[in-house]
Amino acid sequence: MGTFIDGLKAKAKANLKTIVLPEGEDIRTIKAAAMVKAEGYAKTILLGNPDKINAMANDEGADISGIEIIDPSCGNEEFAEIFAELRKSKGVTLDQARETVKDALYYGVMMVKTGKVDGMVAGAVNSSANVIRPSLQILKTAPNTKIVSAFFIMNVPDCEYGENGTFVFGDSGLNQDPTAEELAEIAISSAASFEALVGTEPKVAMLSYSTYGSAKHDLVTKVQEATKLAKEKAPELALDGELQLDAAIDASVGKQKAPESKVAGSANVLIFPDLNAGNIGYKLVQRLAKAEAYGPILQGIAAPVNDLSRGCTAEDIAGVVAITSVQAQAK
Repeated sequence: MGTFIDGLKAKAKANLKTIVLPEGEDIRTIKAAAMVKAEGYAKTILLGNPDKINAMANDEGADISGIEIIDPSCGNEEFAEIFAELRKSKGVTLDQARETVKDALYYGVMMVKTGKVDGMVAGAVNSSANVIRPSLQILKTAPNTKIVSAFFIMNVPDCEYGENGTFVFGDSGLNQDPTAEELAEIAISSAASFEALVGTEPKVAMLSYSTYGSAKHDLVTKVQEATKLAKEKAPELALDGELQLDAAIDASVGKQKAPESKVAGSANVLIFPDLNAGNIGYKLVQRLAKAEAYGPILQGIAAPVNDLSRGCTAEDIAGVVAITSVQAQAK
């Protein structure tokens, strides 16, 4: 783990939060909980069958002594009543709610909803859709936010760009082809996420294959419109576009292509025009630049719930627990 995640762990230690891990019967999750316990930057709760989880931990030598384990299959009447009330307009009965909250993901989100935990991390086993669905049904979107989106924190070694090599890439994990309005929302949310997690001023570049109208196409127009809308909604932000990637992060290129821009050459929040570009972009940087990639981290939900890649490691999960804890502090 690099210095960036170490810094987040230090922040998390200053105000301990409790994070629920619904995929407690996955060995990577068990090992992550043991890592978090050993380093002491958060409290975790594992969901699943206690006998199975403890046996797996013993087999792998993972010390989870003292970590609370809850079996969601036993149900929870309080959660069922709250969920039934939340979803009554959709025709959900109390009996249906009782069965629904036995699902570990729904149980975990209900723990967040009722304040029993501060956040949730899942996705090592479950799809993004399965993680997000109960979050939206129960927690809804954050105030003044219309769209849930996902970003990656990229920490690039020996990099002069961004914030000492640290960037937020959004949306790189969820929205396939956002409209101009949605792209503007993603930019504003990503700036807030950068400030909360990195602790310095976000400088947001709305990326395109065009800089300041150097190309004409509907794809360029969308980014131009998104830039205008974002500036109208959040005029205090350092945000500009449309900018090509080199103009956004390289000072010499930015000075040449967009000399009047306050963002060109110093961007640390990169907003991609669609998921094709965002996904390809983060994986290129991760593989070719040997960058640490943390995410997809969700933003726009009313409380911290974060998704994982199903290819994640125990170290990845532990890192996202630190991120989720700092997000919870910001809330």
